Amino acid sequence: MAKVCHSCGKGPAFGQSRSHSMVATKRRFDPNLQKVRVLVGSAPRRVYVCTRCLKAGKVTKAA
Repeated sequence: MAKVCHSCGKGPAFGQSRSHSMVATKRRFDPNLQKVRVLVGSAPRRVYVCTRCLKAGKVTKAA
């Protein structure tokens, strides 16, 4: 399963780490994803949702 937000589709971003001598090494910025029970249609499902979508109330959590 890909680590992508179910609501907005946010996934990892890629960039570079810079050391003190400015040597670039590749790195990955992962979004803050949480596995939550969400109502998809009428059935609850466990999906990954980013904290930004959870805070904004873009998903309805299943009880």
